[in-house]
Amino acid sequence: MSWYDRVPAPGLVADIILILHSLIVVFVIFGLVLTLLGGWLNWQWVRNIWFRSIHLLTILIVAAQAWFGMICPLTIWEQELRRVAGQFYYDISFIEYWLGQLLYYDLPWWVFVLIYSLFGVLVAMTFWLVPPRWRKH
Repeated sequence: MSWYDRVPAPGLVADIILILHSLIVVFVIFGLVLTLLGGWLNWQWVRNIWFRSIHLLTILIVAAQAWFGMICPLTIWEQELRRVAGQFYYDISFIEYWLGQLLYYDLPWWVFVLIYSLFGVLVAMTFWLVPPRWRKH
């Protein structure tokens, strides 16, 4: 018996994980957009070292998972909880599934590795384009 089988309301917990996963995706995508826009408009908050470091670390984890052929743990947990709840679940990565749903096109895994890697490079480049700063006391 795994921990998935002991979760009360596994469908609800799967929904919460899906929401969390979606928020992480939004953070990664819009974090880059806002960093570039904020650098251009001189928004000081986009130079916060903690925000920038967490943003970079998040996309580096995503890219590393893709390079090693790993599915995100959040996807695995959501899938297993949906299985336990008797709900529909997908057997590919979260991004791959939802991009496929949005675009009605099934892309090979290497495309996602390339996208994540390029996105990670872009985020890393923002450290040069819009350098973060430690908070002044």
